[in-house]
Amino acid sequence: MELDIRIDKDAISIPIENPFRLDLETIIKRIEEFLAAKGQELNGLDVRGLVPRMVKGIAGCEAGCPADAKSVATKGHRNFKLDYIEGGILSATAEIGQGKILSLKLFPDF
Repeated sequence: MELDIRIDKDAISIPIENPFRLDLETIIKRIEEFLAAKGQELNGLDVRGLVPRMVKGIAGCEAGCPADAKSVATKGHRNFKLDYIEGGILSATAEIGQGKILSLKLFPDF
């Protein structure tokens, strides 16, 4: 999986090697460092809760239950607007202040 993080035209990509053993601390740290380099902060946005939901929505669960990306998008997550994009891609956007939009897109491996 690949997690694409964008603010306007600036972006980073974070590989997710094993969605069932998510290294959430490293992912959050990279997102915060990216934002800080752009003079931005999360401003209370729950990225820590969002990323695992997005990963689970695409990857499903170890027991073999089907992935449920469309349901994750329908339910949303706090201040984020979630969208399901054909091909199993989940997108989340939220305003982070100063008119800037934070965008996260999770791309599956299949």
